[in-house]
Amino acid sequence: MEVVEELLSGGLKIIQNTDYYRFTSDSVLLSRFVRAKKGETVADFCAGSGIVGLHFYAENTGISSVTLFEMQEELAQMSARTVALNGLEDKFFVENVRLQAIDGRYNEAFSLIFCNPPYEKGGFENADPKKALCRKELSLTFQELCTAVKKCLRFGGRFALVHRADRIAEVLSTLCQNGLEPKKLQFVAGKEGDKPYLALIVAVKGGKQGVDVLPTLVNDKSAGSTYPQENANEQRRER
Repeated sequence: MEVVEELLSGGLKIIQNTDYYRFTSDSVLLSRFVRAKKGETVADFCAGSGIVGLHFYAENTGISSVTLFEMQEELAQMSARTVALNGLEDKFFVENVRLQAIDGRYNEAFSLIFCNPPYEKGGFENADPKKALCRKELSLTFQELCTAVKKCLRFGGRFALVHRADRIAEVLSTLCQNGLEPKKLQFVAGKEGDKPYLALIVAVKGGKQGVDVLPTLVNDKSAGSTYPQENANEQRRER
């Protein structure tokens, strides 16, 4: 069943379907982990319902365009309806395609790419396949994701993603192998003192070595989520 929900900011609305994997706070945290630069051309890989790209647009100015890439046709169509609902057809574009099959039109087309990828392995054999595709590496590996990002991101462009904290070694290694240099890292814990369960990462295509590790972010849903705050050093960290 489809429902229309209000975003946390910007007065925009998003269409969600209760039969699919719906967005969580991971997507909101990711959309707030970076700020837009003037004329930013943005892509949201594994866009799902389009929450990351839409929320980023709602909280930033000066964005040139946002392109949502989603392989599941039903989700891509739902994203397109959300774009129309908000009257954003001149800013948002939707591509129903696997990341491995993105064509040459998008070679080095973006200055910023977001991704909240499927980041679990194994299990879900008996689960709803539509939901499993959003959570499990059934149709997209992290290496395949990095290959697509490397192809579509401009030199000096940023790749912002969220992933499991316990896979951080693999994630950082794979990013570096693909010329995507990690520049900013923040772990996320459910409560103060808890073991982190997520990692927020910004990597730069062709960037210099050196990563800024920020204090652990507490995302206590029972007390209201705490979100990353920007500061004057962000642009320096992401060069």
